[in-house]
Amino acid sequence: MIGRLNHVAIVAPDLAGAARRYRDVLGAEVSAPVPLPEHGVTVVFVNLPNSKIELLTPLGAESPIAGFLARNPGGGVHHLCYEVDDLIAARDRLIASGVRVLGDGEPKTGAHGLPVLFLHPKDFNGSLIELEQARPGEVD
Repeated sequence: MIGRLNHVAIVAPDLAGAARRYRDVLGAEVSAPVPLPEHGVTVVFVNLPNSKIELLTPLGAESPIAGFLARNPGGGVHHLCYEVDDLIAARDRLIASGVRVLGDGEPKTGAHGLPVLFLHPKDFNGSLIELEQARPGEVD
């Protein structure tokens, strides 16, 4: 069902500082910041040959990652994102097998402009999982 790893998301209390560290110290290509009000975050992507790192920081006090940052003031790994070739079919199959989909269960538009869903971390060994609809022809 799942395809390639799209990205690993890391919460950063200082997004600009984290982006500089990846760019200047590790020599990575880093995107410009993108605010995502629907998700309550601002993100930058670190482009890697085989995947991406998503650096994210809260966008406002009501951000869903504000609590994560309160518990982890230095930041840390937040979630893993996997691509799927059919997000709705994957959702339905997961729900039928007892997996909890967060929110109302309906996809939202993610940072790449594609539909995404999040799966409850208690169903995946404490790891928050994001599923992203793959662009046609891009699921491995």
